[in-house]
Amino acid sequence: MFPENLNNYHITLASGSPRRHDLLQRSGIKFTIGKGRDIPEEIPAAMHIDEVALYLAQLKSNAWEDVWKQEHQLVLTADTIVAIDNQVIGKPENRKDAIHMLNTLSGRSHRVITGVVAKSAHQERAFSDITTVHFKPLSQEQIEYYIDHFEPFDKAGSYGIQEWIGIVGIERIDGSYFNVMGLPVSRLLDELEKF
Repeated sequence: MFPENLNNYHITLASGSPRRHDLLQRSGIKFTIGKGRDIPEEIPAAMHIDEVALYLAQLKSNAWEDVWKQEHQLVLTADTIVAIDNQVIGKPENRKDAIHMLNTLSGRSHRVITGVVAKSAHQERAFSDITTVHFKPLSQEQIEYYIDHFEPFDKAGSYGIQEWIGIVGIERIDGSYFNVMGLPVSRLLDELEKF
């Protein structure tokens, strides 16, 4: 159900992620897709790891200032990171990097943090959502099979929870499943209802 308070807005999802597109569409929100704008994703050295995703989502929002400053425009931006051992794990650069990332996550718990910014000319709602993901130990054969058949090079941490590796390798999660996919939809809808 589309929140009535949003009827006065033209909503732009400023994300190239097909998973975010799908989740927002399935939530009932009417929106258009804004092609990504390149921004330097340099993280300040002293920044706490829990603040990184929201900081990056804010950078993305700032790049869309020419849109959200217009009347009746609302821009949504998001960024998802994977955190383990107080380190941010981004998207893998190549197959070797992806194998290393999944070996790091194997048999351990990590956190997925998504920062979201909803901004218009008159207000902003910004938040982070955290989900803890528990992987069972993965064999090298499983890791390589997944990487070679699903090519998760566009995903933080080198995996998609909705794909084969999530089905066979994740023991449990604490928090929002959809947050791990890249958009904590329930929390976002709660925030949008306050616009």
